[in-house]
Amino acid sequence: MAEQGPGAQLADQCLVNQLKRVTAIGGGHGLGRVLASLQFLQSRLVGIVATTDNGGASGLLRRSHQTIAWGDIRNCLSQLVEQPLAADVLNYRFTDDPTLAGHNFGNLLLHTLNQLSARPLDGIQLLSRLLNVNTRLLPMSESPVDLVADTQEGLECFGELLVDQLHHMPQILRLSAPVTATPEALRQLRRSDLIIIGPGSFLTSIMPPLLVDKIVETIASSKAPVIFIDNLLPEYSPAGELPLSQRLDWLTSTIGHDIIDLVITNNADAGLTTPHINSIKAAADAPQRHDKESLRNALNLALKQLNAARPPN
Repeated sequence: MAEQGPGAQLADQCLVNQLKRVTAIGGGHGLGRVLASLQFLQSRLVGIVATTDNGGASGLLRRSHQTIAWGDIRNCLSQLVEQPLAADVLNYRFTDDPTLAGHNFGNLLLHTLNQLSARPLDGIQLLSRLLNVNTRLLPMSESPVDLVADTQEGLECFGELLVDQLHHMPQILRLSAPVTATPEALRQLRRSDLIIIGPGSFLTSIMPPLLVDKIVETIASSKAPVIFIDNLLPEYSPAGELPLSQRLDWLTSTIGHDIIDLVITNNADAGLTTPHINSIKAAADAPQRHDKESLRNALNLALKQLNAARPPN
């Protein structure tokens, strides 16, 4: 292969930056890492965030108020905000005050803004503006809902806490009630140039948004390529025990559409037939987190590979 000149190399490195609209889907930690890696896209980048968590601080609020789970949205905001002190404030957890013990300040702030707003999305946008975060965050739905797993033994596991404790992949994974996606999320997906799914907990972060009415159908009908980002380390769940190829087959079977065009992973197995890219570095301070520069390089390489495979007009 002929060596590329500086101009061609620069073009390859800037493929992501040439996109007008990028949508990333998932839960707090993994999605936040992707959004932070692509933060240079500013308002061209949108995150669709899972809102089914019923544990920890989110669970406390959900049990006392009929609300969506705020924890993953707060987690994404804390990774996008430029001021470290602001991130610390968002993530601050009360411990001494018995009336607030276990609650998280960022979750309480989002809940308060929601009480003052016409809809949850308005409160999220207001806090984003206050924090000078230009990346837009959209809840997967503005209606409270829980994740439910039906096991092969005929048991119903209600809520993410129980789903996380499963010993085997569920026979069926569903939401506790039909909920609709926000119009903004569906419009963003229809207009996207790239859709990213993952990384994160497979059953409780990646799957919930894909179970919302019309989200998968909109992704499937979109012309945007879909890239799945795998975890660097196996997660402690039934999904973490499956080879990547079987996880993707399970995803396709559950949602009823084969939507993944390319996978970024360090854990490709012999059964993986989807095009994939390897060799993603971990962050120096956390082996489970993707290094931001390495992730950006992998996405650029993925786009180059997808463009090369695209038939000529």
